[in-house]
Amino acid sequence: MIKLHGIIPPVASIVTADGALNPKGMQNMIDALITGGVHGLFFLGSASEVMHMTDKLRQEVLELSVAHTNKRLPVLVGAIGCGTQSVIEYAQAAERAGADGLVLLNPYYSAMPEEALFKHFARIMDKVSIPAVIYNLPMATNQSMSPAFIKRLAMEIPSIIGCKDTVDTFGHLRELLLTIKPERPDFAIFSGFDEYLLDTLLLGGEGCVPASANFAPHLTVGLYEAFQKKDWDSIVKLNRKVGIASKLYTMGPPFYGAMKEAARQAGVDITTDVLAPALPADDKIKQAVKELLAKLQD
Repeated sequence: MIKLHGIIPPVASIVTADGALNPKGMQNMIDALITGGVHGLFFLGSASEVMHMTDKLRQEVLELSVAHTNKRLPVLVGAIGCGTQSVIEYAQAAERAGADGLVLLNPYYSAMPEEALFKHFARIMDKVSIPAVIYNLPMATNQSMSPAFIKRLAMEIPSIIGCKDTVDTFGHLRELLLTIKPERPDFAIFSGFDEYLLDTLLLGGEGCVPASANFAPHLTVGLYEAFQKKDWDSIVKLNRKVGIASKLYTMGPPFYGAMKEAARQAGVDITTDVLAPALPADDKIKQAVKELLAKLQD
């Protein structure tokens, strides 16, 4: 089992205007994040635009990303879909490619009773030998998984080793930590929202899965490292900047074009095209990104 901690960003998928993978740009994105000090990489998640990908593009991103990371950091790969069998196939493909772990979202079209969800995750984990992190994203699935249900997964399926909780209230994440950690302290709990990183660490969580790391890894990485050192002056300063950086999520929607534009403006040599039906950043968004990055330099 891998031990996950710290900052594990959802890596932007770098593509061309016609929706093909940009191999060099993708490699540059990965290298920039590793240089930025992150503690792991998460490919084929929502910020990676996986829901807009063909299966062919998914496989290309998967293979390039695992190969180029080349064991420099732990690699998590999203196995995301609505049907159990299709998710099993995505999960097995990730394992064959050399991923260290999976990220599993609950089905996002029809809400399922908890027993169906439990069997869904259990069947997937029965077909692979690598561990998984559960992804709770109710804004996309219209169904939030309760702390009690996630605890059941943690206690009954040992190869489920953590959760990325992307619920826009810290109360849910707090209950997750207080419900699971006493009985399974090794279960890694990550905030899906950048601005909840500090609160997550204070309550004993492992870190964050911040899309802002694609353009400002020094903020969340710096905050995590300052927390380990109990450097409270730096913690206060960096936490405020993480809050400012989070404004990027309002640019769009969706924010993928703004995120890539921010990475480009921050010096990463990438193309900023997005997958349809999303639209690339227009001039107004590009200017807003420029102003946001300037505030982060203050």
